[in-house]
Amino acid sequence: MSDDYYATLGVGRGASADEIQKAYRKLAKKFHPDMNPDDKAAQKKFKEVQQAYDVLSDDKKRKMYDQFGPQFEQMGGGGGPQWSGQVPPGYGGFDFGGAFGRGGGGSEENLPPELQDLLRQFTSGGGGGFQFEGGPQPRRRGRKAAAQPGANIQHEIEVPFRTAATGGEVSLRLVRPGNKNETITVKIPAGIEDGKTIRLRGQGEASPNGGPAGDLLITVRATPHSHFRRDGLDLIVRVPVTLAEAALGGKVDVPTPQGTISLKVPPGTSSGAKLRAKGQGIKTSDGKVGDLYAEIEIVIPKQVDEESGELVRRLDAAWRQGDPRGDLEW
Repeated sequence: MSDDYYATLGVGRGASADEIQKAYRKLAKKFHPDMNPDDKAAQKKFKEVQQAYDVLSDDKKRKMYDQFGPQFEQMGGGGGPQWSGQVPPGYGGFDFGGAFGRGGGGSEENLPPELQDLLRQFTSGGGGGFQFEGGPQPRRRGRKAAAQPGANIQHEIEVPFRTAATGGEVSLRLVRPGNKNETITVKIPAGIEDGKTIRLRGQGEASPNGGPAGDLLITVRATPHSHFRRDGLDLIVRVPVTLAEAALGGKVDVPTPQGTISLKVPPGTSSGAKLRAKGQGIKTSDGKVGDLYAEIEIVIPKQVDEESGELVRRLDAAWRQGDPRGDLEW
């Protein structure tokens, strides 16, 4: 595993959260085990990308990583984090002995804010707290810190437009500590919007000191549909009709999430006109329902023979009522 998580994702250290997320999505799709079932190198790369994203997508973890490098992840081990005696960068003149009571009578409040946060994590670790190699462990001061919950894990999945609209299940593969693969089933609620997050409680990282596990936060991305688009719970679908159907009217069959329905096209319907089918949009589990709007699109043949062209010209002369673009302006 590369020590430079930014290099793993191919972004700079000043990259924004959006840039990190875009880079992760691109690499995760490229190296995903489902896309490379027999490529161990790609699977290894996928794990590295996932680990880098888990750290850099979490503001707190990213701050710790920027300050102390990848070693910060070893500070919450089961026996308490080990300190080798090296002072973190920027604190070369700080008196750790005095601050922690080793002959100085100091307290946690004497520490800079960054080290106060770090110390709280150390002293809440299970079974050992903050340990110094090769010497006695300093005495703790104040009350014992409460058990901390494990860190949340952020993930992103793509689902078909239809699944986001009507609901369903998808399988998600996670890489757990120790490079253990785990596949979980995620239920997609009907009507979920693109970019919304599903929270699975207790599916995140384990607590460092006996507290509850963190949560798994899954951002859902819906892929576009070739004919449908949505506006909230409403569905808009392009419905091709012939010139005769638009001019003379008729009935057309239109697919919906609830099944195929028949829509009546009024005579004299132009392209772009919308026909509403109430209650035929997206239905959510809590009873909310949207409408379906059929957007009429008149289809004209690409090749018109001379006889058909003459008929069109005669129709145009008979139907024309002034300039159809007379009101068109900037």
